[in-house]
Amino acid sequence: MPVDSYKFLPKSFRAAFQPAGPSGEEPVWAALAKPLSEAKVAVLSSAGVFLKDSQSSFDLDRERREPTWGDPGWRAIPRDVSQDQVDVAHLHINPEHAREDVGVAFGFAAFMALENEGVIGKLADENYSVMGYQERGCAAWRNETGPEIVNRLRHEAVDAIILAPA
Repeated sequence: MPVDSYKFLPKSFRAAFQPAGPSGEEPVWAALAKPLSEAKVAVLSSAGVFLKDSQSSFDLDRERREPTWGDPGWRAIPRDVSQDQVDVAHLHINPEHAREDVGVAFGFAAFMALENEGVIGKLADENYSVMGYQERGCAAWRNETGPEIVNRLRHEAVDAIILAPA
């Protein structure tokens, strides 16, 4: 089944974004230093999930004013989050699915089952949510968001991160 990555983007913006494509840079890769069955694993979702009672929403107002901008912030989401604690802020996906089941964005139940089966060592206590749509070049991501998330992952001694695109 084909996926329309631009479905929730206003039709007038399609022409500006469809031909953009990948940046041409080589992907970043690092071998896992220990067996997966011993590794602490975190999940990074691009669904724009946030804790509605303790975190601010991603900035949809600015994105509406500046359609080529995406909020470069991040939110820490605990592995034991309950559905009633989360909301979703994203203009480029249908947020209703994650509002009904946060597992759509993070797969926590599946990762905890893998933990219980010994496939992974442990699902991290904190996982991360970002808004996947970002401006070309991603300067804020390279200089702020990425380093901040990496520092937190290192502090929690996370060995691997699973990217869960929205």
